[in-house]
Amino acid sequence: MDTHFAPAERATDDQLQQEIAKVTTSVVVNELLHSIGGLIAVLDEHRQVVGLNDSFLKKLGIDDAGPILGLRLGEVLGCVHSKDEPHGCGTTRYCSTCGAVIAMVAALNGEGPVEELCSLSTSKGDMAAEYAIMVRANTLKLEGQTFILLFLHDVTLEHLRAALERTFFHDMGNMFTGLLGASQFLVRENKSEMAAMIYRAAQRLHKELEIQRCLFKNDFLEYRPSRDDTTAGELLAELNGIFAKHDAATDKSMLLPDSLPQLTVKTDKSLALRVMSNMVLNALEATEEHGEVKVWFEQEPDALRFCVWNEKAIPDDVQCRIFQRSFSTKDGPGRGVGTFSMQLIGEKLLGGKVSFSSSPAQGTLFKFQIPVH
Repeated sequence: MDTHFAPAERATDDQLQQEIAKVTTSVVVNELLHSIGGLIAVLDEHRQVVGLNDSFLKKLGIDDAGPILGLRLGEVLGCVHSKDEPHGCGTTRYCSTCGAVIAMVAALNGEGPVEELCSLSTSKGDMAAEYAIMVRANTLKLEGQTFILLFLHDVTLEHLRAALERTFFHDMGNMFTGLLGASQFLVRENKSEMAAMIYRAAQRLHKELEIQRCLFKNDFLEYRPSRDDTTAGELLAELNGIFAKHDAATDKSMLLPDSLPQLTVKTDKSLALRVMSNMVLNALEATEEHGEVKVWFEQEPDALRFCVWNEKAIPDDVQCRIFQRSFSTKDGPGRGVGTFSMQLIGEKLLGGKVSFSSSPAQGTLFKFQIPVH
């Protein structure tokens, strides 16, 4: 029988009914189908569906598996290529690159368990859709016959998000490169403080973008920070500029120190400011209207310590998880990055120390110790 990839032969009607009966009466298979979450299907050696779990039926929007038993996976899911050839799913010229069929064939050849990504284009009526499905195939024996146990996990949103992230960081990187070049030209030609401020802001934004790219890739430690001389005065001036018109500082006071240590430290100024600004932002957000946040520096023999205080105490149950990624007292996904990144950047990248103390009597004090070298 003609095929471009997998065998085209199918079970006879009698064979199919016998296979369905074996699966239906198997205690082990029924336990698997009813106790494990996710999308699970049982296929015969001809890659025809002979069993599905309730989650799969729900995904398909049907209550009765009867009409789809005997079909192949692409036919069940509505793959646009499943009707390209007379013998259906697995036999078209597209099927040699289909992760689902590759996993099934490999499993039947004794290579299981096999996991492959299936990029699926579907069409049902007037509705067309694109899916990314991780397919894991393994074989099992029932009464001397080989079946395929198939686990499917829809990763469409994860792949879409990853593609959008790559596009975003690529395009924004190009934009910031242009902005840096233009702001450098402004500084050379215009020598004004405004031009210098624009250039510094462009530098910070460019580094912020690079840090976020590394965070999203989970290879944060590949980032190589710069090491430039800076002082408490320079850091405080930048910090004051960030929050001078910030919404979080509206109707609140940020008390700055009268005197500063004269110590010079060698660090990545943009990264240090990110840690410090997160500390100040958290303090401002925790402060009531007309309240105050105190900011100051302390000098140590081999470090410069930045301190931020606010009056409100952090609850005990929150304190023990304050630096944990994804933990947040605020609602919604994507929270819990601020304090996590403070410790990650301040300690892992800059070699410093980020700590805090909090109590109803003393308020909350965050510290960031920046090493001299």
